[in-house]
Amino acid sequence: MKPTKNTKIEHRNRRHKKIRARISGIATLPRLSVFRSNQYIYAQLIDDEKSKTLVSASDHTAKGKTKVERAKNTGMNLAQEAKKKNIAKIVFDRGGFSYAGRVKALAEGAREGGLVF
Repeated sequence: MKPTKNTKIEHRNRRHKKIRARISGIATLPRLSVFRSNQYIYAQLIDDEKSKTLVSASDHTAKGKTKVERAKNTGMNLAQEAKKKNIAKIVFDRGGFSYAGRVKALAEGAREGGLVF
């Protein structure tokens, strides 16, 4: 028998499951979930107890020339929306993606916007 090959998506899903086993968001400390597609980046603050999205943002409307600049602006926009809902502290969930490039830029933008994690 030939061993099956794991795809990049399967590896990312496995990493994400490990992260989600340890991280959970509540109303006072929501989870910042990040999803990165080839073209865009999405982020949302989630209360896992009620299964509700509190705040969301994407770089569809963010300004910037590069994807990294747009990701950083998305993080700042998310932080501004979170401040309006009196959210200051969060838990970061990188979604199985490596903490580099656009994911890191989004996190830095959120920190600059005032979120603490």
